[in-house]
Formats: sequence, structure tokens, C-alpha cells
Amino acid sequence: MVLAGGRSRRMGGNNKALQHLAGKPLISHVIERLQPQCSSLYLSVEERSAVWEDFGLPQIADVQAGSNGPLGGVLGAMEYLHGQPEWLLLAPCDSPFLPLNLAEQLLELATAKQSVTALVSYKGQWQPTFSLWHREVLPDLRKAVMRQGQKGLKEFLHTQSPAVLPWQEQQPSPFFNINSPQDLAEAASVLSRIL
Repeated sequence: MVLAGGRSRRMGGNNKALQHLAGKPLISHVIERLQPQCSSLYLSVEERSAVWEDFGLPQIADVQAGSNGPLGGVLGAMEYLHGQPEWLLLAPCDSPFLPLNLAEQLLELATAKQSVTALVSYKGQWQPTFSLWHREVLPDLRKAVMRQGQKGLKEFLHTQSPAVLPWQEQQPSPFFNINSPQDLAEAASVLSRIL
């Protein structure tokens, strides 16, 4: 599931997922890198919109009106999918360098550790938007969002004792995310050097 429900405040209110990088929308880079890793792909959005239709992916809206943060997006996806498939992989819409083996590595770790959640750690910092969630977390997730009003991934994941995958440092960072026009310019510069 591509997390595309943010408000893009640091991008001056322009939808960052639709900003162009190397001639195509930023979210297209993410979709191209995720599709080979997953059986199906979805967009998590605050509310359904025609702006996403060109990408050809089902849109999953938050379960409640208004922004419920990324945690609400995960809940919306799990409710929409009715527990199928067994695992849900998350990635943000603004990460054009995300690893091509992200799903494989997280699933391998979660299975080995018998954990219902797994996430990446990069340079010692949790990267909760790059994570894997088992359908068994749904009851806890529903309670956290609907009753406790939680919105952030990290707060919830701390309650789940996730398996944590330390990712080797590399350039460009596979977890570089684009939040501002400056970040977008930096990503374009990186791509011009490596393409």
C-alpha cells in the first residue's frame, strides 16, 4: 500500500505525490519499484479523488472523515481487504529510491522472528512508513485508531514489539523521502548522476 494521504504542507500545499521527478510524477517512481514486490497494490488516501485515477490503483480512503494520519490509512486498508492477503506492506508516496527487495527482506525477518510487524531501521532510526503488517494486528489497530485516536505509526508499532531490520547505509539513501521543493531538487540531482 502506497501512503498518499498526507497534506503536503512542506511542499507549499502542492500534492507532493504528483510533483514531477525525471519527467513523471513522484508516486510513479514508487509504484514502479513496489509493483514487482507485491501481489496487488493500493493507494491509501484521505478521501477518494479523480486525481489518482490515472495511476490505475484502487483507492482506499480513511475509515473516518478527516485525517486519521498514516495509522488510519493502515486501518482503512486492512478493513477494506477483509484480512486478505495475510501481509500488508507499506511505503510512502515520496520515496523514489525505495529498495527493490523491501518486501522480501521484511517478510523474511518477520517470519524468522515470528512477529506480526516488521520495519526498517536506517542509521539507527526507525522508518515506520517502510513496514510490514500481519492481519492479526487488526483488532489492536482498530482499537488504537477508533477508540484511542492514535494517528502515528511509530506510537502503535511500539506496542507491537516489531521485528526491526537494520538496513545497510548506501547512497542515495533508499529511504530518502521528499517533503519540500529542496528535497525534490536534490532527488533530481541524484537521479541525473545515476541514470
